[in-house]
Formats: sequence, structure tokens, C-alpha cells
Amino acid sequence: MTITTTSPRGRAFTRGHEGNPLTCYLDPVGIPTIGTGFTMRSAAVRRALAKLGITKLVPGKAKITAEQSDSIFAAVLAEEFEPAVVASSPANRTQHQIDAAVSAIYNLGAGAMEWTWADLWRAGDVKAAAAYLGSHYNTADGKKLPGLVRRRKEEADLFSNGRYATGGAVKEATRDPPRKPDALVKEAQEILTSKGFNPGAIDGWMGEKTRDAIIAYQKAHPHLEADGILGPATLSQLRRDAKALKDAATKGAGSALGSGALAFAAGLPWGWIAFGAAVLAVGYVAYRYRDVLKRRWNSWRGKEAKV
Repeated sequence: MTITTTSPRGRAFTRGHEGNPLTCYLDPVGIPTIGTGFTMRSAAVRRALAKLGITKLVPGKAKITAEQSDSIFAAVLAEEFEPAVVASSPANRTQHQIDAAVSAIYNLGAGAMEWTWADLWRAGDVKAAAAYLGSHYNTADGKKLPGLVRRRKEEADLFSNGRYATGGAVKEATRDPPRKPDALVKEAQEILTSKGFNPGAIDGWMGEKTRDAIIAYQKAHPHLEADGILGPATLSQLRRDAKALKDAATKGAGSALGSGALAFAAGLPWGWIAFGAAVLAVGYVAYRYRDVLKRRWNSWRGKEAKV
């Protein structure tokens, strides 16, 4: 029998990596997201949310139930991702192969079925396809992300060996340290420390002190649920805060230097031009991360900080 849909274990695998926040949040690049990575960019998501009376995803305000998220997830898989895998994979695909492939393109986009790893799969070299998937497609802005590195490896293991890992989208406090540091927890600890929230040692352990720091951070961002859990919404906000500061520094300095050099070469008043370019660049960053700035301003004044 030809397999054309994901299994319950396959759906749990994907959700384990995506998470399932039931309140809308902004992803690291500012896209309103809810549930298992649902955004208004998906036609299936738009249709499903419209049935619930939701025509716009507003961070901190738009909410769905767990049952509604399950229904939307099933619709998105059936309409967009399962057909993409079926159309571009061998007819003799196994259940764990389609489960792994759906997880991969759910994160990378349906177009990933036309990439090298899928070419190897279609050529019948399952081992090479798994190896390529497990070692590629794990960067953002040229930087390897711990979560993506782990996800690709677990998808590759599922693809070739049928092992269903639990994913790692949600981190809760534990009494004992892990056998090895958790890269996502360590990343969160580093950002928390830079923002003035003390998680204790930066050791990759989701202990009580890190949980308390996360709760304090979540309370400073009322669109987040103050539950002390490091989930997709909280991690996304941490990354967004960190990226806002980095972009302000790099884009402002880069624009000033580049414009100043060109103006100097052309014999123009390079100082004023460099200053103007820097102001424009910082203004752009401020607009892009206006939600971050607004929260900080409101928090400083002791008012509720909204997105």
C-alpha cells in the first residue's frame, strides 16, 4: 500500500520541534505566529482561522484552543505538505520516511522537496539522502542554530532508521543537570544575562534559577505567558530582542562607514552624509523592532508593555 499521509507519531514528531503556543507571538523576524508554526502566509491557515472568526493574528491577543490547533495542523498538513512529499518522492516510501520529510519541509518550505537531499532520495540512495539532510539546512543569516542542527539530525535519524525523537521545542525546569548542556537553554541564558535577567551560570541547564529568570523576563513581556517554560514564543522573543540590538549596531555603523567612504571619494561633505546614513539605518531598525522598543519604554515607565 502506498503511504500518502503522516502518522500520529509523525505529527507528534513535527509538533515536538515546532511547539504549540496557543497565544499569538512574533517569530524572530517579526511574523505573527500561533499554534504549530501557523502564519497568515499559509492559505490553509487563513481558511481555518477564518472559520474561527480570526482574520488577523495579533500578538498577545489572538488565541486558539488545543483542539482548534490540532484541527488547523491536520488541515495544513493535508492541503500543503503531505501532497508536496507524495508528489516528489518515490512510491515505495516508508511511513517513517514521509514523517521525516513532512517535518523537514514544514520547517523549510514545500520547495525543499526539490533540494539535493530529496534528489538523492528520488535516486534511491536513502543513506546519502539522510546524511545530507542531517548535515545541511540548519542555518539562519549564515549562522548555525542549535535548534535547527538538532532538528535536522533527528529528522535524518527518523528518515533512515525510523527513530522518533521527542523534539525539543519546550524546555521545563529539572531538578538535576543534564548529561550534556542543552544548546537552546544556553542560548537563552546568554540573552537573559545580556538583558539584565540573572539565570545563574550559563551552563545549558534549565534549573530553578534559569526558570525564575525566564518568569521575570516573561512578566516584562505581558504578551508572553509567565509560566517559566522556555517554549517557542519565549525563545523567539529573546532572539528578537538580541537581534534588535545587534542590527542597530551593525546596520548603523555599516551604513555610516559605507556612505562616508563614497562621499569622501566623491569630494562631498562625507561627515554629514555618514551621519545622515547612520540616522536612517537606525531609524529603519527602530521601525522594524518597534514592538521591542515600545515594550522597553512602557516597562521603564511602569506601564503595561504591549506588542
